[in-house]
Amino acid sequence: MDETYLRNLLNDYRRGKKDLEKTLAELKTLPYKDLGFARLDTHRGLRFGFPEVIFAPGKTDQQLLAILQEVIRQKQRHLLVTRLTAERAALIRKKIRGLTYFPDGRLLTGKLPKPSTRGYVMVISAGTSDLPVAREAEITGRVLGSRVETLFDVGVAGLHRLLDSVEKIQQASCLVVVAGMEGALPSVVAGICGKPVIGVPTSIGYGASLSGFTPLLTMLNSCSPNVSVVNIDNGFGAGFIAHLINRGTPHLTSPARGEEL
Repeated sequence: MDETYLRNLLNDYRRGKKDLEKTLAELKTLPYKDLGFARLDTHRGLRFGFPEVIFAPGKTDQQLLAILQEVIRQKQRHLLVTRLTAERAALIRKKIRGLTYFPDGRLLTGKLPKPSTRGYVMVISAGTSDLPVAREAEITGRVLGSRVETLFDVGVAGLHRLLDSVEKIQQASCLVVVAGMEGALPSVVAGICGKPVIGVPTSIGYGASLSGFTPLLTMLNSCSPNVSVVNIDNGFGAGFIAHLINRGTPHLTSPARGEEL
């Protein structure tokens, strides 16, 4: 249940299209739906403007299907499943039509909406090996409604590849910078723009990179004050935060006097 659905429900009741009992029956699903093995947060769409995101690892195929079917039954306008393998995505898409799978980002979603923001998020990756995490951030931002631009394989070992796009970097509302190895790229990007930079350390690198801890510590110790950092390989979290920054204003708005709910 999101804001649009709730407004329509209350307006239908006010105009007499739905009686009190039917309206109450639909409101009873707030704030969650108990599926036995999971409690689906049906209230999240009202709070965030987007329903609960489903993390696939650790869930059985039957559990994933049940959760997705309930999200659809709740008439949520969007859905997103993260870290889903291609094999499991194919199985789910046979059962539920109209879903789109992005194999490089390991994301399953519905139809991507048209961008609803004036500004754009820019997702930058240091290397091609960082692409799965970068794509996770990119698609997450697009699913949420942000316009997203990308710049891939522009790590500090060949800095000229990055400097060719300085103007585009400076015009972004927010930047997600994904890097493994030593993780220096977010500081470099932050130094050439005055916008929020979200650093995403990846687990890509040789032994001394410690599966992402080295780039994590590098980013946390950045001397650029506009750098913030998410967890290792957390492209989804970075994309979500970047969208909130890019959106700028809350999704919930109060109707003017005389307007419908």
